[in-house]
Amino acid sequence: MSPLGIPGPREAESDGPQDGEGPGSSAAAHERASRGAEQGRRLRVLAVTNIYPTPERPALGTFVEQQIKGLRAIGLEVEVEFVDRAGRGMGVYRDAGARARRRAREIGADLVHVMYGGILADEVTREVTDRPRLVSFCGSDLLGELLSGWWRRVVSGLGVRASHRAARRADGIIVKSRNLRDALPTGLGTKPVVILPNGVDLARFSPLDRTTCRESLGWSASSFHVLFPFNTGDRRKRPWLAQAAIDRVRERGVAAELHPLRDVPHERVPVWINACDAVLLTSLHEGSPNVVKEALACDVAVVSLDVGDVRERLEGIAGCYLATPDPGDLAGCLQRVHEGPGRVQARARMADFSIDRVAARLERVYRDVLARTARRSPVGGGA
Repeated sequence: MSPLGIPGPREAESDGPQDGEGPGSSAAAHERASRGAEQGRRLRVLAVTNIYPTPERPALGTFVEQQIKGLRAIGLEVEVEFVDRAGRGMGVYRDAGARARRRAREIGADLVHVMYGGILADEVTREVTDRPRLVSFCGSDLLGELLSGWWRRVVSGLGVRASHRAARRADGIIVKSRNLRDALPTGLGTKPVVILPNGVDLARFSPLDRTTCRESLGWSASSFHVLFPFNTGDRRKRPWLAQAAIDRVRERGVAAELHPLRDVPHERVPVWINACDAVLLTSLHEGSPNVVKEALACDVAVVSLDVGDVRERLEGIAGCYLATPDPGDLAGCLQRVHEGPGRVQARARMADFSIDRVAARLERVYRDVLARTARRSPVGGGA
């Protein structure tokens, strides 16, 4: 076991049984895929990710952790192959594909799900050719990081091209929003592309007493508190725009405070959300930001730019607003929240995005991919 409590890669140097031999072979993988799809037996999935919470980075990849939690809760066997890019640097990708291939054979995985695009997805889909491969694309892995420094822009551009290669090889594709589907490369043929946002733990994210939450954080009871999600410190979140909007609100006589949500353990995030009057998003682009769904599950107002699937999530919810990327317009929306009733009525709308319902939909995607790949052999191919 790794220090995270996630089963880690085996130490053996051998690739294990060769194709045509034993339970990890290509032939056996196809036989299991066919049986799993047709008989509805419990699926075994290898989840490969380069974003996952650690003691050093407790807020990194919490949506991946929650998705895995949901899959396990409905009975799937999910093993995690965590590739610690943030802790070990780009060199960790050097043998990531081969390690995923070995691990999939060792555990007899029915399929491999790469839970974020980019270089990792490129490596895994290139190396794993003996069982179905599914890739989830979440945002910057297809859209890039246009507001970062020049080196990060270069790296993210390479990551987008790697995502395109991975998408062409994958046996199934998940995107979190329509704009990500539109960002996929050409040449995907008839392979399934499913729009499936991440789920929310509705047991964790629910309305809490606002006064109690503010007291626990040491915040003023009388100020207008605005939460700004800024976990990764990514410049595409545009913190300067959020601060400019708060400055405009203050100019209007409102005692507003902006609170960056960064490096907060996920189990503490509901306290931060419930302590605030509004959640503010000023991102250049998004996929399906989980913090929006989490805020709505807590009946907390959201003010956002029209990015990702936010328009769909906010549609018809009184007290939530879409704004243009203008400090004055954002400030006007925040002031309307300040003058409003204090809570929105949104939690019921999030029932379809509970982690168990999303996990059930994801299992159906898995079984569809298995059924499709069982009808053709071998799995794999593509450049």
